[in-house]
Amino acid sequence: MKFSVGIAMSPLDQLIPLAQTAEECGFANIALPDSLFYMETAAADYPYTPDGSRMWNAETPWVDPLIAAAALGAATSTIGFYTNVLKLGSRNPLLLARQVGSVANLTGNRFGFGVGIGWAPEEFEWCGVPFKKRGARVDEMIEIIKLTLAGGMVEFHGEFYDFDRLQISPAPSKPVPFYVGGHTDVALRRAARVGDGWTSAMMKFKDLVETKRKLDDLRAEYGRADEPFEMQAVCIDRFGKDGYAELADAGITDSIVVPWIFDGVPFDGPLEAKQDSLRKFAADHIAGGAS
Repeated sequence: MKFSVGIAMSPLDQLIPLAQTAEECGFANIALPDSLFYMETAAADYPYTPDGSRMWNAETPWVDPLIAAAALGAATSTIGFYTNVLKLGSRNPLLLARQVGSVANLTGNRFGFGVGIGWAPEEFEWCGVPFKKRGARVDEMIEIIKLTLAGGMVEFHGEFYDFDRLQISPAPSKPVPFYVGGHTDVALRRAARVGDGWTSAMMKFKDLVETKRKLDDLRAEYGRADEPFEMQAVCIDRFGKDGYAELADAGITDSIVVPWIFDGVPFDGPLEAKQDSLRKFAADHIAGGAS
C-alpha cells in the first residue's frame, strides 16, 4: 500500500517545501484539494461531516489544484500528484482538458485526475452552470476530457456539450488516470464504469470494506474486473502498523494521511513541525523512509 499526503488547508507558502520533504521521505503522491470559494450561507449541507458543517471558514487558504500540481511538479522530480477531488460540475470540459493535459505534460506524467461532481449549488449557479442534471452533465464531461486527452482530431455531440472536430496538442504521452470520488451508488457505478480508481472522503474501515465489495461487483458487471484499479482512502479509524496492515489486506492501495495531525500540529501549524511529522511517519511506515 502506498501513502499519499493530504495538504488541504495548509498555508500556500508551505506547499512546495512540504512536497519536497514528502518526496524525500518516500511518499507516493500529494493529494490536492479543491474549493472554488467560500459562500457565507450555504444552500446545502456539506455531505462528509455528521452535522453538515464545513471544516473550514472564509479565511482558510486554498489554491487551484491544477496550478498547484504544476508548481509542485516543477519543484520535485519523482513524487506524483492527484486532485482529491476536483469538482467538475461548475467547470468547462474543454478548458479542463487543456489544463489537465498541460499539467500531465509539464510534470512528466506524474498527475492523476481525481474528479467529483460538487455538492454546493452556489458553485454551479454562480459560475453559470445549472445545478440540475449535474450527474449526467459530468458524465459527458469525463467522456470529453478523456476523448481530447487521447490526442488527434475529435468531435462530440451530446445533450449538454456539442462541438465539431478539434484537437488539443500536445496530448500527454501516457493516459492520465481518472480517479472518481463520491460515496453514493451512482458515484460508485461511475467509478466502476469509467474510472481507473475510486477515492474516498473520510470513512470508517467497515464502510471502506463494504465499498470495495460493491466496486468489485460493479467492475465485474462492466467487464473490468481484471483491469488495474486504485482504492484511495481516508480512513478515520485505522492507524499505526496494525491499522495500515488491515487497510492493505482489505484492498486499499493508497492511504491518504496528514501526518502532522497525528502529532497535534494544526493545519496552519509551523512548516518545520509538519516536516518533522512527515519524517517520523515515513520512518515508521514507509520502507526506506527518512528518520
